[in-house]
Amino acid sequence: MNKIELHQAIFEVRNDEPAYAYLWDKDARATNRYGNLIELVAADSELRGDSLRINGNPEVGGNPNRYKQHGFFFNADNCIGCHACESACSEKNDNPAHIAFRSVGYVEGGTFPDYQRINISMACNHCDDPVCLKGCPTRAYTKFAEYGAVLQDPDICFGCGYCTWVCPYNAPQLDPVKGQVSKCNMCVDRLELGLKPACVSACLGNALDFGVIENIPENRIEAKTEIPGFPDPSITHPNIRFQQTRSTHREMTRPDGLPVKYHKDDATGAFTPEVDAQKGGAAREWNWRKLLTSHESAHVVFTLCTQAVLGAFLLSLLGGLLGGTALAPLAATAVRAPLLVGLLALLTFGLFKLNMHLGKPHRFYRGFNNLRWSPVSREIAGITGFYTLLIGFMVLSLFSHPLLVLLCQSAGIGAALSGLAGLYFMYRIYRIPARPFWDHWQTGTAFAGNAIALGALLTGVVALPALAFRGASAAPLAAVLAVLICIGQLLEVIGHVAHARAMQAVGREGSVSWFLQTTRYYYPWLLRNFSLVFNTLAAAGLALGTAAGALDGWALVAIWLLLAPALVAAAGIGRSLFFVVVIPTTMPGAFFWKNQDFVDHARATGLVDMEQVGVVRELHGQFKGDELWATIKATRPRAVIAHLKEILIWKPLPGAEHRK
Repeated sequence: MNKIELHQAIFEVRNDEPAYAYLWDKDARATNRYGNLIELVAADSELRGDSLRINGNPEVGGNPNRYKQHGFFFNADNCIGCHACESACSEKNDNPAHIAFRSVGYVEGGTFPDYQRINISMACNHCDDPVCLKGCPTRAYTKFAEYGAVLQDPDICFGCGYCTWVCPYNAPQLDPVKGQVSKCNMCVDRLELGLKPACVSACLGNALDFGVIENIPENRIEAKTEIPGFPDPSITHPNIRFQQTRSTHREMTRPDGLPVKYHKDDATGAFTPEVDAQKGGAAREWNWRKLLTSHESAHVVFTLCTQAVLGAFLLSLLGGLLGGTALAPLAATAVRAPLLVGLLALLTFGLFKLNMHLGKPHRFYRGFNNLRWSPVSREIAGITGFYTLLIGFMVLSLFSHPLLVLLCQSAGIGAALSGLAGLYFMYRIYRIPARPFWDHWQTGTAFAGNAIALGALLTGVVALPALAFRGASAAPLAAVLAVLICIGQLLEVIGHVAHARAMQAVGREGSVSWFLQTTRYYYPWLLRNFSLVFNTLAAAGLALGTAAGALDGWALVAIWLLLAPALVAAAGIGRSLFFVVVIPTTMPGAFFWKNQDFVDHARATGLVDMEQVGVVRELHGQFKGDELWATIKATRPRAVIAHLKEILIWKPLPGAEHRK
């Protein structure tokens, strides 16, 4: 196949392609500044024979640097913010208005007449250590030896969005219409023909360039690894270099809704994220609607249900293994049967909520594909094993044959081990360097504390009425369960105190999350703290009262049921805050684009229905809560029912049929 035929097999090359659009070949260094090899495959390696194919083309490009790590070079001094790179990228990849693989944000500083703006054009950085690849449970990501490109297959993706959590650069784009993630592919089809990516070729100010990493383009004098607004490069070792020689103000702010600013260290010249209290405002608010109807509400339900079920099951299992103790009543059929049925129902509900949160719920089985690297895959495996063995334990517990009793005990122990493994990897999922508010051991104490406290609460809700109905004393069991609730709540309190000190001291986005928690969501946060203290003291008092024999029977059941709402409220508010206030180490947006405040405004005012705005409604895992609430307040019940029918039936966006 000759060169012309190769071009046509991939795409048609313009006859007037400018000279600057072609790759420049230089001698490459042996290693990059992170100490990693730039030559990704040795010249005599057999791996070169099994090459990347573009559009099924059996031929490969003739670039002599084909197996070297390539990357972008961005000259912030030259960028004029014209967004030509965005347009070229979206046109080449046929992206809808609400998806952009490359976007231009900016930071600004000073006031008139000494105002300054630094634009940042950013796409996927095809990192040396791609956290998206390791995090993705479906193995939709691959880092190729050709050009070092990190490519993602949307057809494999099932839309969990975990890669969007772990990536610091907003590179993976979760499309709520298609329910899948896609991202920049480095224009490898153009690279095969010796052409630079479309965004680079379209840049009007010669701000973007591309080539073998660490090679500085002509007429450039520096290659930094970060500029104001760029996240910490140590997280992923991104393959992008910067030039930004113009002097800057000591503080640069973001134009989007996040209360983040960047403060310059005079000694090193580096910019560190800090709280921008002036933008965020110090007013203390409730914000119940945003707190309880966030995009991650399904994760709130799933994590709390799973932890409560695991804690209660461990108690039930111990009740059967530790005869003669206060937990022994949990082995009685009248207690164990309804408890296990309730646990299975609650866990099923949690799993259903999580699965329906996926962009492609029918592809849930792909979550097992990346057990080697992804904590999500490992969590899915652990919880699935727990769920399966829990069913087996329930069925086998109906029989009294010695062999089946042994199998039942084995299934119970297996379920316990599998559930604990799932809980551990659930914790590991949230230890994300790109989200400092989560990346703290307090996440573990919160998960473990909820498993202990909610598990004991759930056990008592079922077991204590059953014992009271039979006329048996429930005081010994209630005393143990109350102590466990006290321990679980204390564990949470200790974690929250340590977390608060760490977030206030660490600076960066963690401090911003803490600021939002104590201002924008101050009253729910205060209520959560009060509930934790109240629950701890109430559980301690209940333990003392039952141990002394002052409480038993239906009076004990009544007090226990009165304690339940406070425990559930503390857990629900705390977990909702966990998801709502987290601030990622992400790229700055613009006044409209990549601005969550504008997204909220568009959805509240109806701009969301204008495709050119670049905002779409959530089409999975969400209800239009604001509209429903307004309808309930302003209309009669018949109209409310009609509105419910409207929002519960999925409807495509206007013009969506043209994007299929």
